[in-house]
Amino acid sequence: MANDLIGATQYFEKVRSILDQVIQTQGAAISDAANAVAQTVNQGGAVYLFGTGHSHMLAEEGHYRAGGLAPVIPILVSSLMLHESAINSGKLERMPGLAATILSHYQPTANDVMFIFSNSGVNAVPVEMALEAKKIGMKVVGVLAVAYAKVAPLSVAGKRLNEIVDIVIDNQIQAGDAVVEIGNTGLHSGPASTIAGAFILNAILTEAVCRLNVSGREPSIYISSNMLGAAEHNQGLLMREKTRNPHL
Repeated sequence: MANDLIGATQYFEKVRSILDQVIQTQGAAISDAANAVAQTVNQGGAVYLFGTGHSHMLAEEGHYRAGGLAPVIPILVSSLMLHESAINSGKLERMPGLAATILSHYQPTANDVMFIFSNSGVNAVPVEMALEAKKIGMKVVGVLAVAYAKVAPLSVAGKRLNEIVDIVIDNQIQAGDAVVEIGNTGLHSGPASTIAGAFILNAILTEAVCRLNVSGREPSIYISSNMLGAAEHNQGLLMREKTRNPHL
């Protein structure tokens, strides 16, 4: 790495350390989540992904992409993302009573799995989404920074995500997310939760796909659209999934 790269080198080292910690400490939880996904897919169920703010990118990360599992359905709500109004999104993700209405538009069943990404693990909408999914009987996986959740003030929901879900995966991120201290300013740059979350999600889905393959079931995986034969392959998956995935 170039000698003149100060911040970039620090960021790389921090991210590498975080991913090492994830694989060393969260292996059992990742295995449990992969088993849940494999079982759900084997039974014809779907895998739902949800997050607010920047965490919504992790819901999109698993959706309709090269190497991606076809029965993955993102829960995407524009007002809870950032492109319409980041300020309003920040207010809405702390507002109680939204999760039930959002989830009702997707109509998941007890045969499905829900992944919820929330770095702080305390905002009202992701916490209530976990509660609503549990009411349906879904298996719920929470991906969060446990250290952050311990110190972040609770929302009106009164609970932390890791207190509700069936499987807790700690992304190993410190409170505040940004991991590179900028001199003596007291400020930090280099947010790491998206990288850690994407690694965790793809590690789980890849492990689930491998387990399905070992069991004799051909995994339903999208092929990059620029690869030979991709159009025909993907069309078959799309025809099967579009009736339950409103984002196809």
